[in-house]
Amino acid sequence: TLADMEELFDGIDLTKISVSMTINPSAWILYAMYIALAQKRGYDLNDLSGTIQNDILKEYIAQKEWIYPVRPSVRLVRDCIQYGSENMKRYNAINISGYHISEAGSTAVQEVAYTMATTMVYVQTAIDAGVDVNEFGPRLSFFFVSQADFFEEIAKFRAARRIYAKIMREKFGATNPEASRLRFHAQTAAATLTKPQYTINPIRTALQALSAVLGGAQSLHTNGMDEAFAIPTEEAMRIALRTQQIIAYETNVTQVVDPLGGSYFVESLTDEIEKEVWKILDEVEQLGGTLQCIDDGYFQRGISDSAYDFALRKASGERPVIGVNMFVQKEEDVKIEIHPHDPETERRQIDRLNKVRNGRDEEKVQAMLKQLKEQAEDESVNLMPITIELVKEGASMGDIVETLKGIWGTYREKPVI
Repeated sequence: TLADMEELFDGIDLTKISVSMTINPSAWILYAMYIALAQKRGYDLNDLSGTIQNDILKEYIAQKEWIYPVRPSVRLVRDCIQYGSENMKRYNAINISGYHISEAGSTAVQEVAYTMATTMVYVQTAIDAGVDVNEFGPRLSFFFVSQADFFEEIAKFRAARRIYAKIMREKFGATNPEASRLRFHAQTAAATLTKPQYTINPIRTALQALSAVLGGAQSLHTNGMDEAFAIPTEEAMRIALRTQQIIAYETNVTQVVDPLGGSYFVESLTDEIEKEVWKILDEVEQLGGTLQCIDDGYFQRGISDSAYDFALRKASGERPVIGVNMFVQKEEDVKIEIHPHDPETERRQIDRLNKVRNGRDEEKVQAMLKQLKEQAEDESVNLMPITIELVKEGASMGDIVETLKGIWGTYREKPVI
């Protein structure tokens, strides 16, 4: 509820921070809560910075966390983009993600291609709602992985920038240079971390982080060395942070824009990745577009096939993984620090929710939930304003989600064969 959001940010000046929320199927509700919090405190929404991930299409493709069917879910993303464009000029209402696609098993080419395919749906849907691409385009942000293949990852990032700029300018007519600039966050690859000899994982992470920097990432997350098997310890995260800081402050690699530009190998690899991405995008269009391909399992099959191929190559030793299929240490004492959950957490949250429900105007909340349902039946209506008012009146995330389930139902994935 909004009460949770108020307690979370108690004593914090929202204009002094940038808040990133990794949330997808219910993203618009948390977005509404953050807006309601800011409004109650009297902030100008245009002074607030932050991001909600809000990339629902990659959930159907890779991450597998959803609530509603595909098309009404895209409508909710549209509503966030439209509201943000009109009211929150510094806030990123979506963070379009290739990371999860790659970590699910895709190739580098598939990561870029599938991400651009979903991007085109979001952009077209916002334009169809009357939002100017030159207004909302600059607030689109991206999230990619940095895998182990050093030069391939650098070329991947470079190719993604070219493709995105071409899509925004030529397909959608963007004239604002900021609307065709690929702003992306990169995270090192959790899937490459190993439990055997896990103390060498920081070396993997450092090289992946360096490739992201050389590829032009605007921000970076480095994984903890023990994330292959546990929640990272404080020491693991300190090493991960220091890895970034060494790259940033000791190497001077951040002082040069596109330092590998002009390298025959990197340029050739960039060209090859770009060409292969366009092939996939053309195929998606021929098959009926991104949403149809999700319905048909096209992306899901592509990831499944690539993941299976990678697993076979790793099992055979064709794809070396130090400590797993090469330079294996027979006996190893792995000390795992366990972080047990507090069994009282659930009870405390239930008590908090009941307190909110007991103190709200139930009749008013139910009337507004009925209004939400009526507005949801008209696809042209933006659901952000009513959601903001609902959370102000004490409606919970569950109240809102369940109300819309009554109209849209829930998504059921077709088996991928």
